[in-house]
Parts: sequence; structure tokens; C-alpha cells
Amino acid sequence: MAQKPIFVTQPYMPPLAEFLPYLEEIWQNRVLTNGGPFHQQLEQALADYLGVKHIALFANGTLALVTALQALRINGEVITTPYSFVATAHSLLWNGIKPVFVDIDPVSLNLDPAKIEAAITPQTTAIMPVHCYGRPCDVDAIQKIADNYNLRVIYDAAHAFGVKDEQGSILSHGDLSVLSFHATKVFNTFEGGAIVCPDAKTKQRIDHLKNFGFVDETTVVAAGINGKMSEVNAAFGLLQLKHIDAALGRRKEIDTVYRRELTSVRGITCLESVAGVQPNHAYFPVLVSANYPLTRDQLYARFRERNVMVRRYFYPLISDFPMYRGLPSAQRSNLAVAAGAADRVLCLPIYPDMSDADQQRVIDIIREPFSEEPAPAQAADAVL
Repeated sequence: MAQKPIFVTQPYMPPLAEFLPYLEEIWQNRVLTNGGPFHQQLEQALADYLGVKHIALFANGTLALVTALQALRINGEVITTPYSFVATAHSLLWNGIKPVFVDIDPVSLNLDPAKIEAAITPQTTAIMPVHCYGRPCDVDAIQKIADNYNLRVIYDAAHAFGVKDEQGSILSHGDLSVLSFHATKVFNTFEGGAIVCPDAKTKQRIDHLKNFGFVDETTVVAAGINGKMSEVNAAFGLLQLKHIDAALGRRKEIDTVYRRELTSVRGITCLESVAGVQPNHAYFPVLVSANYPLTRDQLYARFRERNVMVRRYFYPLISDFPMYRGLPSAQRSNLAVAAGAADRVLCLPIYPDMSDADQQRVIDIIREPFSEEPAPAQAADAVL
């Protein structure tokens, strides 16, 4: 019999009984959307929890990215990473913006600040870095470049819920930061997202844009979209927030065991912890090197045969997809570090409800090829 599947992640689901009172209140007041009471409560609760000034909730993170670009009136060219989920670059195309890909840092796997300046042209208006796996970008270096060239910075912070650096929330950097609350994320609202805003005026513009551009019943000030989060999603978020610290604590335990058990495995590299950072352990990526007995794709296939659904985040590169690969900046020769990471990475299962036994099953599969290696040849007995 096939063993039960282990997925790369599973959404944390609080006890259903705890959600019913929220639903009963929604049924009673019959407010389902348009900034109802739960929506307003969640915006404030998240701002308080994350330590940021203002948050605008969205139906999903991709709509939030699209709207963030609109809110800052970004056009022309935007420098970004090829090593991310496709929504990062798709949000640029949806706004008629040309993505310009630059390579990533080999340690952080985030946008390499040393490569940004060479990609700036008179058409460049912004930088869109990604806090990949929730690991913070070099925010100071990126901001210095942005200030020197009068560029905006919008962070795709889809992975970075709750992450802090020595200055506080990582979400406070740049002009805007965009979160995803998709079911696969550390904090989820089934589907959802948000823009972290530095001031009330920016939040007001974003709130107009996500509601068709309406200011009041008869006044429309922008060509907005319908990006609003529903009351059901907001209510679920409020409940999730009550459990988030326990969920993050369990993720940390799983991360610790992986590091203890895999650090000494030949050919398997765990990404280094970042000094001065409070992580959220959203993902557990490893890089499979040439001195491991199997290639990355052979190990991936072996996991799948054992019903363990590891993922190759992020492979292929965004720049390899048809709508991007014609861009001059998309050439793999321009993106050697990103291409190397994409060809070597595997993200291992990590989620709050993961059992110790399931984690051990993942670890055993990684160790298994070493037991299959042929024993070293014995030297022939010396002739007396």
C-alpha cells in the first residue's frame, strides 16, 4: 500500500467550532463585503501584530501587487528577480511595465544589489525585490540605490509575514510591501493579501483603487478594480491571528530538526540562518550539489515515488517562461546564480501539523541513497 501523502505544506486550520461564532455574526448582520466590521478589525489587528502603520486588505496577493504598482503610478521598466513565483513579474505585465531581470545573491537567493545599478536605464522607475522564502533582502543597499537614482521600491513580501530585522518589521522597508494570505502561506485567510502602507494618504488611494475608484456613492477618482477582501475571509484571518504564534513556534521546531539532521549530509546544503533576523520558517529549501549520490531531479522523483510532494521552488525561473524569455535581461547567461539555484533547489515539507514521524520519513528518504552506494573496493591481499 502507498504511504499517505506528505505535502510540501498544508494550511493551518483552527478548530471549526471557534469559527462558527464569526459566521453566525456575519449571518446576523448580513454584511458580506465592502469593508465590513471584520474587515476593519482585521486591518487594525494585523497592523498591531506586525508593527506597521497601515494595512489595506485585498482578495489576494496578486491583486495587491497590481494595485501597489498603480498606487505609485509606476511605468516604464522595473528591476526585479527571476527567482520567484510568476505573480511577481505578471503584476508588471498587467500594468504594461517591462520587467528587467537581474541575478540573485548566492547566499540569500534574493535580488543582488551589486547587479542592480548596471540594469538601470532612463526608463527605470522602480525596483521590485522579493524576500524569498521570507529571508530579508539587503534592504539598506537596495534603498541606497533607489535614493541615488530616484526610484521607488515595492517589496513582494508574500513570504515574509511576521519577519523582523534589527529595525523592526521587514515590511516597513521600501515604499510599499505586499503580503499574500493564500492557503499555502504562514498566515492565511483562505485567499487574501494586503499592502503595507507608510501613511494614511497612501492607504486612502489604495482603498479607492481596490474598490473601482469610488470615493463615495457618485464619485469615482481612478480606474480601480474589485480587489476587496470578503467578511468571511477577514473573519477567518482574525481567528488565525489568535493561533499564529503557536503555528510559528511549531514551524521553528521542524526547521531545527531539519538543520540538525541534514547539515552533515554530503551534497545537501541548508540555507544559512540570517543573523539579527526573526524568521517565520515559511519554507525549508535545500540545495542538492553534485557530490550527492542523486541529481536534484532524481531525488525529486524518488520523493514523489514515496508520495512525498516536495517542490522545486523556484524552477523554472520566471525568465524561462514564454512571455519573458524574449527579453534581453532573461538570458540565462545574465542570470547564472539564479539558474544554478533553480536547477538545485528542493523545498521540503514544513507546516504546523506535520508530525515527527512524517518529518523523519522525509529525512530518511534523503539519507537513503548513501546506503545504496557500493562499498569501497577491498585492496587485494599482498603476495607473500
